[in-house]
Amino acid sequence: MKRVQYRRYGGPDELRLDEVRPPDAARGQIRVQVRAAAANPMDWKIRRGEMKMLSGSRFPRGLGHDFAGVVEAVGPGVRRLKVGDEVQGATTIRQAGAFAEHVVADEKNVWVKPPSISFEQAAALTLVSVTAWLALMAKARLKAGQSVFIAGCMGGVGRSAVQLARMRGAEVAGSCSACEREEALALGVSEVADYRAFDIAPYQHRFDVVFDAAGALSLGQCSAMLKRRGKSLHIVPTPAKMIGCLLSSRHHLVFANPTPQALAGITEAAEQGKLVPAIGRVVPLSEAIPAVVELERTGLPKGKLVIVPTR
Repeated sequence: MKRVQYRRYGGPDELRLDEVRPPDAARGQIRVQVRAAAANPMDWKIRRGEMKMLSGSRFPRGLGHDFAGVVEAVGPGVRRLKVGDEVQGATTIRQAGAFAEHVVADEKNVWVKPPSISFEQAAALTLVSVTAWLALMAKARLKAGQSVFIAGCMGGVGRSAVQLARMRGAEVAGSCSACEREEALALGVSEVADYRAFDIAPYQHRFDVVFDAAGALSLGQCSAMLKRRGKSLHIVPTPAKMIGCLLSSRHHLVFANPTPQALAGITEAAEQGKLVPAIGRVVPLSEAIPAVVELERTGLPKGKLVIVPTR
């Protein structure tokens, strides 16, 4: 099978589209024939070696985590899924390898794809929506009528967070680039700030939840924006934020570890049409490397980059 991979941490020139042996499904794992996979900034941060403590040092390493496809083999101990199921899910950071014709993942991180959404949509929703759900629903316990500020509201996680917060009945403000203002308003963000000229003065002590989906705010800025009992949520674990979140009950790091509740929640929201990804570009596996490199370099196109092994 073909797989995008690299043999050492480094720049984009390390990436190769190689022919490799299809992986076997070990205990508790399934092997999926990939129909679509989606890129995330985490993919190139790992490749650059910025997350070595989590990703480890075994090579070659595959690229990509989010995928959707059809189960083609199950390992011992697998009970919930069977061969032929259409599924979506994500590999662990150490596993990776979704930019391939076949991928292996733990059964607990994979769930049945709703028939009403495409493989491309399913792949584009996986990690970003799980992250947004875990932040707003599990960690913040967002309620109807509360107020939320989402930094990076037009990014992958931010867009999912806006939709989930609106679904819950919260009032949403957020920051993004000026050119995305109208799109953010159309999505349901009632107050949109330009992240390049962001000033917290108009936002002091206004929010029940501040969700920094872009890694753009300091803990001090978040504290100034929160109401007395408010919480801030962070998905970019800088050393300063890791320490600050350990020392304060107001600030929390969020990691995309799928739970049954999160998976059920985003699946239901997607089936109801309340959670819809923005897909910016779809490319075949043969064009995955230049497409990922372009996205890493320029941030374009806006919306998710989706890779399909066969077109």
